[in-house]
Amino acid sequence: MAEYTPTEHGEELKADGTQKTEDRVNNRSLRPNSDSFKDFMTNNWDNQEPEVKALESSRYIPARLEALSKRFPGERLVIPAGQPKVRNNDCDYAFRPDTTFAYYTGLGQDYEAGAVLVMEPVNKDSEEAKAGKTHVPELFVAPRADNSTSAFYKDPHYGEYWVGPRAGLKELKAMTGIETRDIAELDDAIAKNVSDDANGEGIRVRIVRETDPELTAKVETMREASGFTDEDANTCADDKLHEFAAEARMLKDDYEIREMRKAIAATKLGFDRMLTRLPNALGHEHSERMIEGAFNSVAREEGNEVGYDTIVASGKHAPILHWMRNTGVVSSGELLLIDAGVEVNSLYTADITRTFPTNGKFTDLQKKLYQCVLDAQQAGFEAAKPGATYSDIH
Repeated sequence: MAEYTPTEHGEELKADGTQKTEDRVNNRSLRPNSDSFKDFMTNNWDNQEPEVKALESSRYIPARLEALSKRFPGERLVIPAGQPKVRNNDCDYAFRPDTTFAYYTGLGQDYEAGAVLVMEPVNKDSEEAKAGKTHVPELFVAPRADNSTSAFYKDPHYGEYWVGPRAGLKELKAMTGIETRDIAELDDAIAKNVSDDANGEGIRVRIVRETDPELTAKVETMREASGFTDEDANTCADDKLHEFAAEARMLKDDYEIREMRKAIAATKLGFDRMLTRLPNALGHEHSERMIEGAFNSVAREEGNEVGYDTIVASGKHAPILHWMRNTGVVSSGELLLIDAGVEVNSLYTADITRTFPTNGKFTDLQKKLYQCVLDAQQAGFEAAKPGATYSDIH
């Protein structure tokens, strides 16, 4: 078994004195490490406070959390934002928080990777319980890594030398209205009083499983050590939490409706821009990508990002269910199918599919095919009524 020697930086060297491979990528932020260098890197900066104001969604969060709380009284609920995904080497994909986390905190966009919302059950004799509450929401986040800390220049994920001013505990509380705690306290907070005590003194923990695999593994280990040894039952309990959160979003509040309409309006702008780009794209080696790029630029200008990979499928690619390579050539006289949606900053997205004749005019056969699909769509709309089932519509 390999032996490692810890260094003052917290990394470990192999027995031969060389670095572990996974630590080498951090060299640029770990060295040099002298006191004089630390002073140089952290002093004489103009401290920039992030702009903070309550999110519009914060007015709707209490009602969402109350419904969640009433469904799982006495249980600790863990809802992670998720972690960044590695694209290659030390480059991550743009972070998008988990939808369940965004719904219950209002934090869309790339606010806080690694954050975790915990619904903490109240003590039955507490003032909160007397007031009718069953849970207290707590948002666990990393403190700001400003120039008062060495993480300012050492931490490429949180250090403000790397990523600029970011919201910390104080700022995120002001934005969401939820009490915040240091992420370093999370493990102890989740494990507190977890037990399958038959007398009702113990606490059960549920987690949205797929969002943060490392945190889920910790919860599973903690539950097993606390008497919750039935893995299938634990998974089923977690799934019930995720299922409730998903079903809760089926009924939209006024804020959600406004955001969805905003996403639809932005998506309409994206389709308009694609059509203006179409004549110049015809016959180009990367014409599907040219049209895709026209839409994606609108998504970044008007919202957060595309809601899903944009489909631009011309000619023989159009019948493919999910053609997302967009490597084809768009030729005059073909049908062009586009499936695209803008995701706005709140993470609500539109989803629109349209088919166009690339030269602006349908042939007789294309017109018949288009009309057939349109008639089927209209029949589905007419069948979509209260009480109708999925199979009724289809």
